[in-house]
Amino acid sequence: MVSQGHMQAALAEARAAAGRGEVPVGAVVVAPSGAVVARAGNRTRELNDPTAHAEILAIRMACAAVGSERLPGHALYVTLEPCAMCAAAVAAARIARLCYGADDPKSGGVAHGARVFAHPQCHHVPEVYDGIGAIEAETLLTSFFAARRGS
Repeated sequence: MVSQGHMQAALAEARAAAGRGEVPVGAVVVAPSGAVVARAGNRTRELNDPTAHAEILAIRMACAAVGSERLPGHALYVTLEPCAMCAAAVAAARIARLCYGADDPKSGGVAHGARVFAHPQCHHVPEVYDGIGAIEAETLLTSFFAARRGS
């Protein structure tokens, strides 16, 4: 049910984001058939858009690809625990499974912080799988921010 290969594709998007000077987060949307429908990395700086998180971009591309605002049966693989904005987008898109790598105690919206899926106002709650590729995702993030700080 959970694919390491799909998380590796998300990690490749995260590495590409880091190469563009973006926070290294990557996301992949997978159809019920197992085919990758969309993939994206953060582009907030490049697009001057605070909503251009990897998850949002991948969800937008997947919705366009399938011709619907909803993605039932689809899975979203993302390298970092989604923030509240991205978790709300996952719920709105009716994504069936959310698989993420590293926890985000500072800005997460799933297991930390807002805990979007725990709210009664959340009309759809995906299956959530955490810790998938977490070590690689954490290492990528830690290295990125250490290099930015010059340490």
